[in-house]
Parts: sequence; structure tokens; C-alpha cells
Amino acid sequence: MGRLFGTDGVRGLANRDLTAELALDLAVAAAHVLGDVGAFAGHRPRAVVGRDSRISGEFLESAVVAGLASAGVDVILLGVAPTPAVAFLTDKLECDLGVMLSASHNPMPDNGIKFFARGGHKLDDVIEDAIEARMGEDWDRPLGADVGRVIVEVDAAVLYEEMLLASTPHRLDGIKVVVDCANGAASFIAPDVYERAGAHVIAIHAQPDGVNINENCGSTHLGDLQVAVREHKADLGIAHDGDADRCLAVDASGNVIDGDHILAILAIAMRDAGTLTNDTVVATVMANLGFKIAMQAHNITVIETGVGDRYVLEAMKTGGLALGGEQSGHVVMLDHATTGDGLLTALHLMARMAQTKETLAQLASRIEKLPQVLVNVPGVDKAALDTNASVAAAVAAAESELGATGRVLLRSSGTEPVIRVMVEAQSEELAQRITDQLAAVVLAELSLT
Repeated sequence: MGRLFGTDGVRGLANRDLTAELALDLAVAAAHVLGDVGAFAGHRPRAVVGRDSRISGEFLESAVVAGLASAGVDVILLGVAPTPAVAFLTDKLECDLGVMLSASHNPMPDNGIKFFARGGHKLDDVIEDAIEARMGEDWDRPLGADVGRVIVEVDAAVLYEEMLLASTPHRLDGIKVVVDCANGAASFIAPDVYERAGAHVIAIHAQPDGVNINENCGSTHLGDLQVAVREHKADLGIAHDGDADRCLAVDASGNVIDGDHILAILAIAMRDAGTLTNDTVVATVMANLGFKIAMQAHNITVIETGVGDRYVLEAMKTGGLALGGEQSGHVVMLDHATTGDGLLTALHLMARMAQTKETLAQLASRIEKLPQVLVNVPGVDKAALDTNASVAAAVAAAESELGATGRVLLRSSGTEPVIRVMVEAQSEELAQRITDQLAAVVLAELSLT
């Protein structure tokens, strides 16, 4: 059996891979590992639990709460809430652990369980391994008054909104924004907090019904947002994913402003404000070469990590850095949050527009990106990627053809059963051709069928 935890918690097809039984067992084990902090400190351990809007979150939430309470943990139940809100409230409410039920941008039938340690921090591999090791173990069950209590506390989200507003460096008066809430966790909070910050807000895909989360909307499907921005003559559009920990944007013409653009805009803004620690930003190997060139032009150092916001976070904490992020729109601002926060990112992006009086297109024009093509190859053996000689030879040939004017990256996804093939080149046509060639080799060599 492989490792249960991936790069962002435990994910799978709800009620098949991720069952109520598994959720309960994970919650008990997490209570034993993370709840010990509270027990050793002389108080009953406490947890905060939130979920996105997908229907399977309802039964998984019940299973997690049952597991925690049966292990003697008091539970503060948030209901539907963004992942960064759970992380923030884990710290703000002095809880020993936080639990978020979400599969982020994945399709509705999937779901996931993500844990936060005291302080709202993501778990490192050692803690995750300890939780896995304690699943199914014999344990002394608390009785009577020692079992955990469950408190429904939807108003706790107000504390999260106040943090967001307090962190926003400039009012958003005069900015007209369309926000695509992906029928997910942002639906009940993003439009409100953007309006409170001063923006004129048009919300779309903000009516979750349990099954429409991420369905042709949100950060992975920008078409409706692009149309809405043009129709409403808005200054920009903001797209969140199902759990609202990421943010992508479109400018007034509907052009996509991805995580590389957003990270660069915020890095320059923070450098100008003197809040970009060591004039350094953290990005992943997926960051476009144009992003790195732009940062060099602005005398900003880029530290590169593997893909996944947990690796960005590790590098930021190691270096004591304030800003990092991914092309996918996960942006971490450690002066304000312990994890990626799509709403925080959007507020700071719009604040930069309001402060400079520049359009989003003007701000993004400082980053001239190379054409980049990304293809997901499903149904393949991810574990064999690094050892297949034919795939290695194909990559070497592609790199030789591109020379110094492009690059190739193949990697196994940590959240989906696919291998990602990415190529940057001087032209879209060249990038597409080489990507297609490499994807065909990966499928031929590593297919599971």
C-alpha cells in the first residue's frame, strides 16, 4: 500500500477511495497525534472543522467530527468555509488542530481531508506519517464527560473577514470586479468582503447546491468569467477554486492573468513598500521563464522549489520570507496567513490597482511570458516516470531542440492520477508540437492498460 497522504492531504473518489470509515479513522489518529499537544498542556484538545460545498462533505464531516469527539476532542464546526479560513481560525481560536474537507479544484465526485497543526500550519511529512502509523491502533476510549463536545460556530467566519480587511493595504473604491466563486467555499464570503473593502462586485457561480462545485466554472474554467467581465465592463475578474485557496484573474479585455503574473505584481508592490523580505520571492519549477526574467529586471531574487504550496511554504519558512506562490494561483503571504489564500491574494491585487491607478493589463505587462503548453497524461504509471529510458531520451531530444530558448518539465501530479508534460518555447506552435510528442511517448511507454 502506498503512502496515504499526497502533496495536499488525503484525496480520492468520495465514498469509494475516501470513505466515512477512512475519514473517521484518520480523525481519531490525528486526534491522538495532534491532540496530544493540548493534553500535555493541561487542557482538553480542540479542533476546528470546515468543508467546501460538495455534497460528500456532509457525510465526511459527520465522520470526522465523530472521530474527533470520540477521541475526546472538542469540535468547533464551521460548515462551508474556505480552506484559509480554517487555517486562520485554527490559530485564532487557539485550537490544537484544524480539519478541512475539500478536493480543491477537483471534480465534484472527489473529496479530500487536510489537517492543520496548532497555529494553522500544514503538516510536515513526519507528522503525516505518524498519523498514518496510528490508524487502526488499540486505544483507551474516553467515557462520560470526557468525550468531546461539538459546537456549531458559523459566526467564527466573521473573524476571518476582519483579518482580510485589516490586511488590505488600500481601499478598493472605484474598482468594478466580477468574482467567480466556483459554486464553492468562496460563495458566502468573497463577494461580501470585496464589497466591504470598497469594490463594486458582480458575483457569478455563487449558488452552490452540493453538486455544481467547479462545474465549468472557477479557476479551472475561466470562460464565463471572461464573458462576464466584458459584458459588465468591469475592471477585472477574479476566479477562485472550490475551497478558495487560489486566485486567478482576467483583465478588462478578458485576458488571463495567471499566478505568475499575480505573484510578480505582488512582489513588486511589496518590494516598493519595503515588505518583501530580502527582496526575495519563492516560486516553483513551473513558473514561466518570463516571470524569472521580470523579477531579475526588478532586482528581485527568485528561489525555486518543487511543485506544491507545501514546498513553497517550507522554503519561505526556512528563509524567513514573506511571499511565495505557484502559477496555479496559490499565493502565500506569510505576514498575514499561514497558507495560500485566494481572497487575501485578490484583495492585495486589487489594492495594487487602486494604489497605482493602473489597469490590471498595465500591471501584468511587466511580465513577458514565453508560450507555455501543459498537457495532463492520464492512465499511466506515475512511479515509472523517472526510470523509463525512452521517456528520458525523448526529453533529452526535446531539450536539445529548444536549446536556451525554452525548457521541458515532466512531473507526476501529487493530487491527480496524471503525469504533467510542460514545454516552454519561443512560439506556441513549437511548444505544442514538442508537448504532443512527449505526451505520446509517456502514454506509449507508461500506459497502465
